[in-house]
Amino acid sequence: MTIKLDLQLAVKNNNGLPSKRTIYLWLTALIIEPYSEITIRIVDSKEIQNLNYQYRGKKTLTNVLSFPFVAPLNIKSNLLGDVVICRQVVEQEAIQQNKPLMAHWAHMIIHGSLHLLGYNHIKDNEAKKMEFLETTIIKKIGFADPYL
Repeated sequence: MTIKLDLQLAVKNNNGLPSKRTIYLWLTALIIEPYSEITIRIVDSKEIQNLNYQYRGKKTLTNVLSFPFVAPLNIKSNLLGDVVICRQVVEQEAIQQNKPLMAHWAHMIIHGSLHLLGYNHIKDNEAKKMEFLETTIIKKIGFADPYL
């Protein structure tokens, strides 16, 4: 399996962030295509708030946004899309939820990537399926169930 990872660090300070290699390893536990391309963009509060308002009409902060790529008809593409994650929200949630920071980063990357693969949590049955997959993948990469 080959994954082309475009990691974009749009934050003032890179300390405490997962490395590109670490994110790549987390993604290999998730992506099932033999070759996939994905962009992970780590941003500050202002950018995620602007994106959340622009694309979802919400003026609030959020932890992760996913933008699946939809190829034009009759064109095959391995590009899954973009996952945008807010550093401050992830760090704050890890503290509030009493989770190791890297475990929460892994969860947000897996969560956002599953959205690119078509999973969502709008309806209860869809949420249960997505949470089961997230938990399975998170445990596979060595972290505890993120929903406990």
